[in-house]
Amino acid sequence: MTGTVYYKKFDIGWLRLESLDGAIIKVDYVDEAGESDAPDKVIEQCVRELEEYFNGGRKSFDVKINPDVSGTPFQQSVWKQLRMIPYGETISYKTLAERISGSNYSRAVANANGKNPISIIIPCHRVIASNNQLGGYTGGLDRKKLLLSVEGRS
Repeated sequence: MTGTVYYKKFDIGWLRLESLDGAIIKVDYVDEAGESDAPDKVIEQCVRELEEYFNGGRKSFDVKINPDVSGTPFQQSVWKQLRMIPYGETISYKTLAERISGSNYSRAVANANGKNPISIIIPCHRVIASNNQLGGYTGGLDRKKLLLSVEGRS
């Protein structure tokens, strides 16, 4: 299943954006640009909103997303909870696990967090370890630090 694929370089590096049926289905970090399609309207909106976010002018995203085209029901429940973490705030994997299952499934939540198909827009970078350390990040810790600093967290 492939929709429109577009590569764009931001301060954080290259992003691969993919849309399908009028919604963003992927925002991935890549080392370099691949072959891009002409951006459709939803990708153009996504690029605009990401630029505004990185320039400090946007705290939430309006672009239509559809992460449900991939992932298990558990992963989708994690991604839904991630979207509820406010801009500029962080929570622990343990807290996120408790919100989802009422128990401490931190490892499963961290795994689902790492499979987030729509980085930045679904803010998996806002989840940190219980000891206030950054924990991991699929895009790399330097990118996680940059995203948190954009949001006023150091």
